Amino acid sequence: MIHYIIMTIGALIGIIVLILSVVVHEVAHGFVANKLGDPTARLEGRLTLNPIKHIDPVGSILIPGLLMITNAPFLFGWAKPVPYNPYNLRDPNRDEALIAVAGPVSNIILATLGAVLFRVLVMGGEVGLFAEILIPFVIINLVLALFNLVPIPPLDGSKILFSILPVSMYHIRQTLESFGFFIVIAFIVLFGGFIGPAVFSLAELMLGVAI
Repeated sequence: MIHYIIMTIGALIGIIVLILSVVVHEVAHGFVANKLGDPTARLEGRLTLNPIKHIDPVGSILIPGLLMITNAPFLFGWAKPVPYNPYNLRDPNRDEALIAVAGPVSNIILATLGAVLFRVLVMGGEVGLFAEILIPFVIINLVLALFNLVPIPPLDGSKILFSILPVSMYHIRQTLESFGFFIVIAFIVLFGGFIGPAVFSLAELMLGVAI
């Protein structure tokens, strides 16, 4: 019973950390879009860290829960995409890439801050619950950053890729985006086993401890 309770608490902490991290990820998209001339996200109230504004029932709760239950090699999820209007952007191609990369960069920053704080706490002998929470915090943010940079729709990496490809490939983008959810699931099934070890190795390097 105690083991079950510990596992449940660990799963809840993981999902909470994931939700907070994907919220920051989406707000980063909207923040950069606003700076580049498109106020859509701001006007729709999406430049807020209030998770209620961003939670996607499938991507923020169902998928992470299933990954937890099935003991997947890593935890992944998403929030409702922050909207933006490309017609408001000064340079649509360049700005779309900047908006897309803002999400993964925000997660890299969070992972780095978490790792630095963890090392400070360990050096000070403060290895308590908060320090333990920082480990999944770093791992989850690394997963979000690296996974989102994969160039397949609807992930951020695809937006970065298509922003530098010829306009003539737009129809290919539309076709891929229409099957985006299934492509992402297939990618997780086929390559999830490779992403997990890579993320854990990077997390260990950043945290300075074996996980």
